[in-house]
Amino acid sequence: MELVVIRHGETQANAEGRYQGALDIGLNESGQRHIARLADEAAATQAPFDRLLASPLLRTRESAAILSLQLGLSVELVPAFRERHVGLFEGLTQVEARTRYPELWARNITRRWADAPPGGETIDEVIARVSQGLTELASTMQGERILLVAHGVVAKVIRAVTIVGFDDFFEWQLPNSGMLSVRLSQADGGPLRFSRPLDGCD
Repeated sequence: MELVVIRHGETQANAEGRYQGALDIGLNESGQRHIARLADEAAATQAPFDRLLASPLLRTRESAAILSLQLGLSVELVPAFRERHVGLFEGLTQVEARTRYPELWARNITRRWADAPPGGETIDEVIARVSQGLTELASTMQGERILLVAHGVVAKVIRAVTIVGFDDFFEWQLPNSGMLSVRLSQADGGPLRFSRPLDGCD
C-alpha cells in the first residue's frame, strides 16, 4: 500500500513557534488556505485515494475535513497517529521553556529517547505507538492508497522507521501542509525496516 502523510495546516501556535503536543488547537487562516490548495492538488492527481485517515486532534480533523470535501472521502480517526504529548512544555515557546524549566532544558529533555518533560510521552513511546499503527495499516489495507493527516513528530517517526532510519531524526522536519509518501507491505514480516539507536540521542 502507498501511505501519503500530510502534516496539518498551520496553527497560531505553529506561527508563534510554540510546542503544541496534545493541545487541541485549530487551524489559522493561513493553514486553512494552504490545506485548501493542497486539497485541490490532491483531487487533480491521476491516482485517487481509497481512504482518508486523521489524528483525532482538532488541527488534523479540520485539515482532513477540507480534504474530505475535495476527495469525496469520509474521515476515519486513528488515535495511534496523534501528536507527541510534551508535558510541561506544551503551549510554551523554546525561550519560555528554557526560562521556566532550566534544568530540564539543560538536559535537552525533548530529545531524549527514553525521557520526556514531566507529564509527556517519551520518543520511544511515540515510536512504539506509531509503529503499531503502521503495522495495523499494512495488515488491513494492502493494495490501497491511503491519505493520512497527522503531525510533525508522527511524520518524523514514519519516515525514520520505513525509509531512512534515525540518523537525521532531530534535524528533518515536514512543514505544515507538507507531504511525505511511503510504501508499506507485509513482506519480510512487516513494514518497519529501522529501529532507533540504542545509545545516546545526540
